[in-house]
Amino acid sequence: MTLVDVLATRTETKQLHTATRLAALLFMTVLTAAAAQVSFSIPFTAVPFTLQPMVVLMAGLALGPRLGLASQVLYLAAGLAGLPVFAASATLPMGAARLFGPTGGYLMSYPFAAMLTGYLAVRGFDRRYATSVLAMVAGLAVIYACGTLWLGLFVGGLRPALAGGVYPFVAGDAIKLLGAAAVMPALWRFLR
Repeated sequence: MTLVDVLATRTETKQLHTATRLAALLFMTVLTAAAAQVSFSIPFTAVPFTLQPMVVLMAGLALGPRLGLASQVLYLAAGLAGLPVFAASATLPMGAARLFGPTGGYLMSYPFAAMLTGYLAVRGFDRRYATSVLAMVAGLAVIYACGTLWLGLFVGGLRPALAGGVYPFVAGDAIKLLGAAAVMPALWRFLR
């Protein structure tokens, strides 16, 4: 069971059970959009530094594979609809064009990264710090792989894509990941 499963089963009726799951899904969608607004441009790359990857991975851990995936699909749908949910950028287009631009691979990987971390959460990886880190590293690897391969189409290959889309972000993402990985085990201890 995931964290949202435990919270939902503590409700008294089927309607509240469903409402709890829906509220959690919407919360993680909105939190992903809010994390996109905390972004920093790096001069030599089109890829902004944001808090989104950690929220995406937390969505998977908290919601499980299906709801984690759904929260990120809903986030992308909001962006496709033209809502200002993507990171602000002077050089990247907004709306649907963002998904087809150089950073589209990162964005399109979010549902899959959330699904993978959710899959691992269902198997108990979110209950201890070390396994929570492993689950989040696996999800982050999906984001890096998809984003880098897509970015490579725009910057002339894998080597420049790694230089502009991975290397500048590894240290910051590692720090965010190590901090975020502590959240789920702490919430499980609180619920016990």
